[in-house]
Amino acid sequence: MRTDSSPGTLPAREHLPAAGAGTPVLDVVIPVYNEEKDLQPCVRRLHEHLTRTFPYAFRITIADNASTDSTPHVAGRLAQRMAGVRSVRLEQKGRGRALRTVWSASDAPVLAYMDVDLSTDLNALLPLVAPLISGHSDLAIGSRLSRSSRVVRGAKREFISRSYNLILRGSLQARFSDAQCGFKAIRRDVAQVLLPLVEDSGWFFDTELLVLAERAGLRIHEVPVDWVDDPDSTVHIVRTATDDLKGVWRVGRALATGSLPLDRLARPFGDDPRDRDIEDVPQGLARQLVGFCVVGALSTLFYLLLYSGFRTFTGSQTANGLALLVSAVANTAANRRLTFGVRGRGGAVRHQAQGLVVFGIGLALTSGSLAALNTATAEPAHSTELAVLIAANLAATVLRFLLFRAWVFPERGHAGACAPAGTPTERHRTPDARAAHGTGASPACAPVPDGSWRDTTVHLRPVRPALPTRPAGPAGPSRSSDNDPRGSR
Repeated sequence: MRTDSSPGTLPAREHLPAAGAGTPVLDVVIPVYNEEKDLQPCVRRLHEHLTRTFPYAFRITIADNASTDSTPHVAGRLAQRMAGVRSVRLEQKGRGRALRTVWSASDAPVLAYMDVDLSTDLNALLPLVAPLISGHSDLAIGSRLSRSSRVVRGAKREFISRSYNLILRGSLQARFSDAQCGFKAIRRDVAQVLLPLVEDSGWFFDTELLVLAERAGLRIHEVPVDWVDDPDSTVHIVRTATDDLKGVWRVGRALATGSLPLDRLARPFGDDPRDRDIEDVPQGLARQLVGFCVVGALSTLFYLLLYSGFRTFTGSQTANGLALLVSAVANTAANRRLTFGVRGRGGAVRHQAQGLVVFGIGLALTSGSLAALNTATAEPAHSTELAVLIAANLAATVLRFLLFRAWVFPERGHAGACAPAGTPTERHRTPDARAAHGTGASPACAPVPDGSWRDTTVHLRPVRPALPTRPAGPAGPSRSSDNDPRGSR
């Protein structure tokens, strides 16, 4: 996976200012390959729609993916005859390659793309980009699978689309509804940091972009669309599906091993971190509970399979100990990465050692339960043993989560309470606040061997500068709102 992203995190989202003369707010890319027939009517229709309905300056970019027919000539004529239309020629195929190339070089603050067949109703374009212009969202996608969408397409494509999204939900924990709809937009500041992490250059580009953005905590806005499928589509379904499954495996492996620096895409909470400090609220508790339950359920099944296998050639206590040991190592590794979001190898040995201590507690509970069962019944049935072990594991699971959260993987402090220099919280502090806290990390923060920062205090309140007061003159004392650079709220 690519990791050559520029260092640092994204600043707080802001409403995009009105662009200067000649600078478009929106750049719509149309990737094409051998589309000499559909290109001209598509561009003319899109240009007319934007001219009539879009309130900002715009640009349409035709990205030719090494076409072998007359598509480059058609694109060139359109760029010469229509204002706000340009053509870019690439010598290699690949929709993802075309989008990365054009988006990386564009000066527009909002970047979008759509398929040349214009299957999506263009009335959804303004709702697609409006949340990005306002600063509400980082990416926006059209969804054909929303309840309010109206879609006309064959049963085969409908089945493939829904199956693919179910695979994404089950394997990559994706929460967006439609990965492959050819109707998406992204803010340029997000694209500059996110695109270097996306490896695919073909049809899986969309999915990889969305999965990484979602895992990094970026906000994805979904727009229900009206969609009429193109029966003359040149997409090779079997080859595309195979490539997509390979991409799912590659991205899933990278996320599991923590090889992607997704922390560089972090956003501060809200539009002004000084006004959005949250105290005494456990961060990510609901998500951690869900992740822990999923990992725990899979670990329990794994443990029962191991126990049944070991029980065929050894006693119940030995089988229980071996099964619990193997499943505990796997459980700690899975919770470390998936539940508590610890990436990289730093501290992994220490975490496994602490996990083994938690394993010892679970072993004592389950072994004690088996001992009590053997005392009560000389030769208990195998099904009875499994029932007792399940009950004991449920009790141990609650204690395991509490120990994992409070001891093995403790919170690193709430947002803004502990941050190295250069993070969004530190950059948004006022000069007086930075002077009070120092130019580096906050005094309440301390580095640990795995490279993270942890809060060593209970609370860390933001320091606001005292607003300057204007001397009272003949007109009387000034109002405080006149001195507040942000104005009245």
